[in-house]
Amino acid sequence: MKSKIISFLIIIPLILVFIIFYKGLNKSNFYEPESKIENIPVFTAITFFQKEKINSQNIFDKDKFYLLNIWASWCVPCKDEHPLLVNLSKNDKLEIIGLNYKDNFKNAEKFLNELGNPYKKILIDRDGTNAIEWGAFGVPETFLVFENKIVKKFIGPLNFKSIEEIEEIIK
Repeated sequence: MKSKIISFLIIIPLILVFIIFYKGLNKSNFYEPESKIENIPVFTAITFFQKEKINSQNIFDKDKFYLLNIWASWCVPCKDEHPLLVNLSKNDKLEIIGLNYKDNFKNAEKFLNELGNPYKKILIDRDGTNAIEWGAFGVPETFLVFENKIVKKFIGPLNFKSIEEIEEIIK
């Protein structure tokens, strides 16, 4: 009788621990913070190649879709998503704008020379303040913009599913 009680006292906690771990493994741990930003922010930035100061109001036209991609040469997921951006840049219904985030110019230039340049314009964000104004939490992040409004935000690297979603929206 005593051995049955001891076995019971050992088995019950093990079952409870198993159930807790099982539920934890099945629960998604991907945290996507909510962004309340709907309109694109008004900001100034320096262009990547020309080194000219430009205002965001002079970048985004009303009747066109834009994809603002926040990237850096040191960002491994940015390198992973880059071929998808290069392919997406062939779509004439969409203009891709790059926001180079806290990067070294020479490294960013080498990144573009090696992997291709999908961007119509590239803006420099040396201290990260422009990315913060967009509501970005890190790199890469991508914003689909239409009529100066953020239509969709993609946190993390773009993938085939997000590319299909973008193409469906801009049809």
